[in-house]
This record gives sequence, C-alpha cells and structure tokens, in this order.
Amino acid sequence: MSTPVLRLWRKLEARPFGKRVFSWIICHKAPYFASIAPRMASLEPGRGEATIAQRRRVTNHIGTVHAIALCNLAEFVGGLTCDVSLPASMRWIPKGMTVEYLKKANGTQRAVATPAFPPREAGDGYDLPMDVVVTDPDGDTTFTARIAMWVSPRARRPG
Repeated sequence: MSTPVLRLWRKLEARPFGKRVFSWIICHKAPYFASIAPRMASLEPGRGEATIAQRRRVTNHIGTVHAIALCNLAEFVGGLTCDVSLPASMRWIPKGMTVEYLKKANGTQRAVATPAFPPREAGDGYDLPMDVVVTDPDGDTTFTARIAMWVSPRARRPG
C-alpha cells in the first residue's frame, strides 16, 4: 500500500532538508498549516510524528504554545497519518475533534498520531478515530486529541 503522500515522504525523508521540503509542500497544499510551521519527523502507515517549535507566532498571552496551534498540529499529523494508512480505494475528511489541554505547553511540541484501529476497505463510509498525543521536551503529555475521520470509498470515474 502506497499513497501519493507516502511516496513523496519516502522520496524526500532521507535527503538533506527533505523533511522540511515535505512539510513545506503539505503547507503549500493546505496553507493554513503554514501558520504553525510544522515539521514532519516520521510517517508510515499506522503512525505519524510531527513537531512545532515554540516561537512568537504560536505563543499565547501567557507565553505558552497556543491551544489552537496544538489543534492545528494534531490535525496536520492526524490527517497525514490517516492518508498514508488507508487502502488506495478509500478517502478521508475530518468531521470533528475532541481535545484535552493537560499541561502548559512550553518548548518544542511533539505530536504522535495513530488510528484507533487498523483502517479497512469498505463499500460504505465509516468513522475512523485518529488519536494524537502531544508531549513537551521533558516527555510530559501537554495535549491529546481524538480526531473523528470520515472514511469513504473514492468516487469511481465513469469509463
């Protein structure tokens, strides 16, 4: 199983600046993610990891990483992980997210996304929860998210 996103990741990940280029390409395709400057660290079916550095543009009024920046990081890594985990005949779209802010988020935040169960091919759509855990440089969990992904068959083209 290999999606276009996974093929691109595998092509770039080991090259100099490849992870940065990959992240930039994703942000170009989905521009809102550029607001947090995420960096993909690893990506494979069933697991993805990305980070954001603490910098002024993602900081709130109390000097910690902003709650919505953490939500964006979760959607970034959760969406990419979902994409590379699905059978080629299926597509996805987020339809909701439940989050918990567990600790003030200071420093580089590391997000790991995993599906709640292995994605499968299906004739009808189904819910696929993606779990995201965000940790700080000390390894403490600062934030968790469960993203409700709607997975459905790709439209068949006539012909």
